[in-house]
Amino acid sequence: MSIVKEIYLSPDKAIEYVKNNINKHDLLELSYNRIYAPGEVLDISTEMDFGEEVLIVTLHLNGDMVNDVVRVNMENIKNDLIEMRHVTDEEDIVIVLTED
Repeated sequence: MSIVKEIYLSPDKAIEYVKNNINKHDLLELSYNRIYAPGEVLDISTEMDFGEEVLIVTLHLNGDMVNDVVRVNMENIKNDLIEMRHVTDEEDIVIVLTED
């Protein structure tokens, strides 16, 4: 098991982290508002939403009760993000959200 690293990022920097560092088949755990959504990344894409480019992460959720695919608009949740965990074969990084 790899060593867990912890980094502190603003919401905008956290979105940039996802865009630049997370790949298909990585494990991404999102904690936002009152939601905990752990899952395997199936896709990361950018789309236009009301004239603005947004980052969409498609996750195959893990769990005993739920096993579904969800699309998360990262721009919509960025200010509610509390923490993200990015797990690969080589790294385990906890991203703690800070205020801008």
